[in-house]
Amino acid sequence: MSEPLRLSFEVACAPEHAFTVWTTRISSWWPRDHTVSGRDDAEVVLQGRVGGRIYERTPDGVEHEWGEVTHWEPPRRLGYVWHIGQDRTNATDVDIRFFPQDSASTRVDIEHGGWQRLGAAAEERRAQNRGGWDALVPEFVAASEKGGG
Repeated sequence: MSEPLRLSFEVACAPEHAFTVWTTRISSWWPRDHTVSGRDDAEVVLQGRVGGRIYERTPDGVEHEWGEVTHWEPPRRLGYVWHIGQDRTNATDVDIRFFPQDSASTRVDIEHGGWQRLGAAAEERRAQNRGGWDALVPEFVAASEKGGG
């Protein structure tokens, strides 16, 4: 069985700001080479509620489903099933928690699991996602710290 990926890092902003950047400003920091379309002009949308869709939309209206929000507890927790570029039956689980460290910083803990659902492809997809997180986290940190908050 594949263990969940676990990441933990700090950002120099309040949890409320970090949560907002992750959710309502996701399109501003998400790398375009981590989309289905690969288009620089695609918009990334995370609908802020349990059951909300996560998807990309191109300017010509084509939408690609990425996931669905499963936990919505601003500004402490966000969870979703994740299947970017895959069938929903191959979804994994992402859980993100935002912990205040002091008045100006937040620890972000991410657990990405559910790899067992992928059968023989589990280890390969886990390794691919590890690389994906390594690219995403610096983008998120830069966007979070840019606005302060």
